[in-house]
Amino acid sequence: MLTVAQGLNLIAARFKSVTNTEQATLGQALGRVLAADVVSPLDLPPFDNAAMDGYAVRAIDLGLTLPVAGTLYAGSVPISAPPPGTALRIFTGAPVPGGLDVVVMQEDARCEGDHVHLPAGLPPGRNVRRRGEDVAAGQVALAAGRRLRPADIGLAAALGLTALSVRRPLRVAVFSTGDEVTAPGRPLAPGGIYDANRPLLAALLSGMGCAVTDLGILRDDKSQIRGALAAAARDHDLILTSGGVSAGDADHVKAAVMALGGLDLWKLALKPGKPFALGHIGTTAFAGLPGNPVAMLVSFLLLVRPLIQRLSGEVAAPLPRLMAPAGFAHAKKAGRLEYLRVSIGPDGVAHVDPAEGAAMLGHLTRADALVELGEAVMAVRPGDPVRVLPLALLGV
Repeated sequence: MLTVAQGLNLIAARFKSVTNTEQATLGQALGRVLAADVVSPLDLPPFDNAAMDGYAVRAIDLGLTLPVAGTLYAGSVPISAPPPGTALRIFTGAPVPGGLDVVVMQEDARCEGDHVHLPAGLPPGRNVRRRGEDVAAGQVALAAGRRLRPADIGLAAALGLTALSVRRPLRVAVFSTGDEVTAPGRPLAPGGIYDANRPLLAALLSGMGCAVTDLGILRDDKSQIRGALAAAARDHDLILTSGGVSAGDADHVKAAVMALGGLDLWKLALKPGKPFALGHIGTTAFAGLPGNPVAMLVSFLLLVRPLIQRLSGEVAAPLPRLMAPAGFAHAKKAGRLEYLRVSIGPDGVAHVDPAEGAAMLGHLTRADALVELGEAVMAVRPGDPVRVLPLALLGV
């Protein structure tokens, strides 16, 4: 069995971006991978401006009572600074004339007719947004390989852009496998279970900007599995299956992939998620995930997510990890990466779910995070610091 770290190294070595580029309007760009650096065409902000409503003055005039020489609103045409010993009434976003270096908040000033008394002690630059302090003209504002978030769309708009160069969405085919699996909405036969894996995978993939094709359930039939995988490989960048990659007599996916292409990885030193296959069918990437939903989710987060980043041209980002004190005791085998469902209490302590089953989706929906126990860890005691992966930050 390979470690997860070895699996990630294999992904980095064997796979590369397969998506070409296209233009997308800002309204279409959310969740897409940026294909080229966005170099700022202007300074942001484009001029010195007031961060507060108040009075713009020279720092040397603080502590005095000054005549008010005029008023500036957001959208006012920039003007020259008034003579020393005067103040300007100014509103948030209005241009600050050169030479004036402090904006005193109106709450801290005292008006006396057409004069204003200003407190002393404010440093130069207080409440003034300087030209280019956010983004300077010529600076890379958004780097290629970034999956675009709402804030990125806002920044592109602030720079005056209407479209961005992005990677086309990764085309992913999704299958479930097994004679016992039934599509939701159909009668459930004795001994059958409803298919949670395809909807779960489709939701995870959509959250990563993929174009998902749901190709249904593959029965435990060698020829059906082989034919369906070969057909999907013709017009997809990645094929994902759940189930059928362990060592059972009815697990035919592994054999089909080896006949149609090849396997680079099979079985991981991971709990849950040991049965995991990685390879290719022709030139199309393939990943076979465990059939148990929680094991499938763990495998997806650890290995399929970075595989999708690689194929999409996205700069790989590590999973977000935080630290929390353990509210539980646990023993495990060395040499295996292990994940436990936990809830984070009001005190910030991670409390483990007593039900460890890899098929328990109900318990997963009540968890806040996954505790990550490294290969070298053999025991956890209450109070020990542990790494946690917050599920909300992972879109789960």
